[in-house]
Amino acid sequence: MYDIKWIRENPDLFDRALTRRGLEPISASVLELDKEYRSMQTSLQEMQAKRNELSSSIGAVKKAGGDVDHIMAEVAQIKKDMTDKEEKVRVLGENINKILSSLPNIPSDRCPDGPDETANEEVRRVGTPREFDFKPLEHFEIGEKLGLMDSDQAAVMSGARFTILKGALARLERAIGQFMIDTHTTQNGYTEMEVPLLVKDNAAFGTGNLPKFEEDLFKTTNGYYLIPTAEVSLTNSVAGKILEEDQLPIRITALTPCFRSEAGSAGRDTRGMIRQHQFYKDELVSIVKPEESFNELERMTNCAEGILQKLGLPYRVVCLSTGDMGFCSMQTYDIEVWLPGQGRYREISSCSNCGPFQARRMNARFRPKGQKGTEYVHTLNGSGLAVGRTLIAVIENYQQKDGTIVVPEALRPYMGGLEVITAAEKRF
Repeated sequence: MYDIKWIRENPDLFDRALTRRGLEPISASVLELDKEYRSMQTSLQEMQAKRNELSSSIGAVKKAGGDVDHIMAEVAQIKKDMTDKEEKVRVLGENINKILSSLPNIPSDRCPDGPDETANEEVRRVGTPREFDFKPLEHFEIGEKLGLMDSDQAAVMSGARFTILKGALARLERAIGQFMIDTHTTQNGYTEMEVPLLVKDNAAFGTGNLPKFEEDLFKTTNGYYLIPTAEVSLTNSVAGKILEEDQLPIRITALTPCFRSEAGSAGRDTRGMIRQHQFYKDELVSIVKPEESFNELERMTNCAEGILQKLGLPYRVVCLSTGDMGFCSMQTYDIEVWLPGQGRYREISSCSNCGPFQARRMNARFRPKGQKGTEYVHTLNGSGLAVGRTLIAVIENYQQKDGTIVVPEALRPYMGGLEVITAAEKRF
């Protein structure tokens, strides 16, 4: 969300930010609406002053024996005119807010300019993809052959983009999620939270999911939204608050189901678990002082990378271009894990610095020490990681020629010591 005062003072920077996002400059039209809005507000104040002046004169005129009918008529007319103008001011203010709330965040100068993912810049690669002496399969081929993954029966009950996991694969997914949350809370300084999976529209607005991306959300019949990520609930834990400076930074995490309609993804990743309507994710959120947010982005990204390192999974980190980054982001790093079955890197985490963008929408502030006023906090979020995609990466990178899957050492304590996943003894 943009500060209209900032746009007044920096129209060229505002337009440049929109241009870098691939949008048309609109400062002139926004400021024209703002000028009209402020003019109407000034007129309302003048009308109110005139009304007060006339109203206060009625007693004196009566005392002097004068006729007050014309004064009262004028007061009544001013009241009516004010009511009409107040409605115009309300509508104009809503229109301005609607425009501003639909615009993406200002990209940092650290982000490469470009129209889409083709302009993303690789930052680093970690780990060497394994060389197989056989043709590696994709995760769904492996899971189905083991009798531990079933998308067909899931489709019978729920339609496309759902998967049933069975036996050791179901336990492996649970193990991955527990391993992640344990690592982030015991080693990376995050506080675990249990958060609502259903939120109101104001919460979804605060994190930028509404109004622009409503089609991506699942909505209940009584007006709640299923969270597309725990970012919504975690970030809104400071909505409307004024924090003290010594409460920052706040680092919180949650392992939750996530729900996405995958609007606009028709025909993409229709087989397997890459793009699901329902999946688990360990979300990382940081609430920090403005001057700390870019360092916090590096820290958060490193925390997410650490999970892949502990699991022995090759990956790369890319800095997203202005045309590929998310709506709320100032800067985003994508972490992409190597999938040998596809022979390419696929996104497994996005870590974003949103600056004050979400905080302004949520009215989340802090009080700097020694100052009377408040400032907006900066918010960051990242996947630490997507559990389903991590499961995919483990299945594909640790597959064996005989169709079995080696369990990474880091996960074996969560698997009761199981070292190799084999075919289900009983299929159903």
